[in-house]
Amino acid sequence: MKTPESEKLTINLGFVDLGRIDLLVRDGFYSNRSDFIRTAIRNQLSGHADVAAQATTRLSLELGLRRFTRADLERIKAAGERLEIRVLGLAIIDTDVSPELARDAIVSLTVLGALHATPEVKAALADRLA
Repeated sequence: MKTPESEKLTINLGFVDLGRIDLLVRDGFYSNRSDFIRTAIRNQLSGHADVAAQATTRLSLELGLRRFTRADLERIKAAGERLEIRVLGLAIIDTDVSPELARDAIVSLTVLGALHATPEVKAALADRLA
């Protein structure tokens, strides 16, 4: 299974802002609208990097990609343990994980970024999402 490298977002912009972006693209400052938006987001994140780093530490978030396989969750369940998942980035619960196994192995789930799981697993964990 290939790990996705990005998540698609949709935003609404006013016509004047959109026109200004198009003007900058036309004049060669950015290759396209997406390039402008990605750059603007990176600049904002860079400006708040210290705050984000402190929050990541304070909330005990794992940074980046975290994948949970059926074997991982079966091992946790067999040991009589339960997971408190906290991820900043991408959390993946493999498609062969049943909703029952997910509920048995995961006590709480905090994902700042994206969660990839089957709709059934997401529904089973809905009351545990923070």
